[in-house]
Amino acid sequence: MGSKNKLKRFKENETFENVFQPSREEVVGNDFPLLGKWNSDFFKNDNPIIIELGCGKGEYSVGLASIFPDKNFVGIDIKGARFWRGAKTAVDEEMRNVAFIRTQIELINHIFADGEVDEIWITFPDPQIKYKRTKHRMTNSEFLQLYKKILKPNGVVNLKTDSEFMHGYTLGLLHGEGHEILYANHNVYTNEGAPSEVTGIQTFYEKQYLEINKAITYIRFKIK
Repeated sequence: MGSKNKLKRFKENETFENVFQPSREEVVGNDFPLLGKWNSDFFKNDNPIIIELGCGKGEYSVGLASIFPDKNFVGIDIKGARFWRGAKTAVDEEMRNVAFIRTQIELINHIFADGEVDEIWITFPDPQIKYKRTKHRMTNSEFLQLYKKILKPNGVVNLKTDSEFMHGYTLGLLHGEGHEILYANHNVYTNEGAPSEVTGIQTFYEKQYLEINKAITYIRFKIK
């Protein structure tokens, strides 16, 4: 994507009512105005809040919001030029139950209050295969405890990935730490019983993976 195109998208994001781009200082200082107030001040309802971490183009957030109009969705990514696509689609289609925020994943406890979130989706994250990158894996122990903080007591996490490494690493960690695995499958498109929202929404890159018969894995779990 050219720099001019990126700048154009950044500027257009600023005009979207469903996009928030707080500064790091604002977030870290707990000055983000929607902290603990997503239902009352933005969505203006009491519906469950589901967030997608590393939402990319926002395809999954928008797809879920379309399937579940009685739930609220927030896509989170540090790259605003990417989620511009999802934000624009939501604006064009007048979807009131989806928003996007540009921030770092490790700061989400400054974006959502304790117990404010019902469900988390992690879709096709960078597996960070090298050992020295373990701290950046989005299902490592530190991240799981961060997720637990903002999740409701019975909140769940969904991991959908094309990485066998990420799938295996996460399963091993969940078993080792005693978390509750609700569903796990190493190839959701060849096995029965996968939730419809897992197979019914496909990102741009996911479609490319499927064309070359690359397995898509999925885990649904609760953090203890």
